[in-house]
Amino acid sequence: MSAYNSTWNSTAYNINPYFWANLGIGLDLGLSILGAAWGIYLTGSSLLAASVKTPRITSKNLVSVIFCEAVAIYGVIIGIIMSGKVGDKRLTDIMADYDHALWTGFGLLCLGLYVGLSNLFCGVCVGVTGSNLAIADAQTPETYVKILIIEIFGSALGIFGIIVGIIQATSADGLSTK
Repeated sequence: MSAYNSTWNSTAYNINPYFWANLGIGLDLGLSILGAAWGIYLTGSSLLAASVKTPRITSKNLVSVIFCEAVAIYGVIIGIIMSGKVGDKRLTDIMADYDHALWTGFGLLCLGLYVGLSNLFCGVCVGVTGSNLAIADAQTPETYVKILIIEIFGSALGIFGIIVGIIQATSADGLSTK
């Protein structure tokens, strides 16, 4: 029995590889921006609430918002790299080898999902930590540096995601020439 006899396999096989690659780009950008927005929401709401009691914390706790915004930038960087894989001018030559192009389309889909989810989780992690940082800094200023270091470790999730994404994107070369 062939691997392409089942209904789901034949459906996935007959969908254009560009769709899978562009869906990966969309997941990467969408989930990364969602993670950044969620983190900014968590951090910003707590920062505004805590700054009512202690206005001095507002400027130095904006670092947490910047960490959240970096998550969206990570997604955009990977999206640009992925779109470079899709927009290759030699793509028409590769479509002659449909299986190879399909493999690359699935690879870019998985890449977008992986980087998008890692950035989503990174944004939530940094947002929760930044929220607690603002509240703790308003109560006891000595805890600022200690919690900021923990927040930097949470931000490393997004950096790991972008590093693995770059490595995986360099191996997804099927939509260009072999």
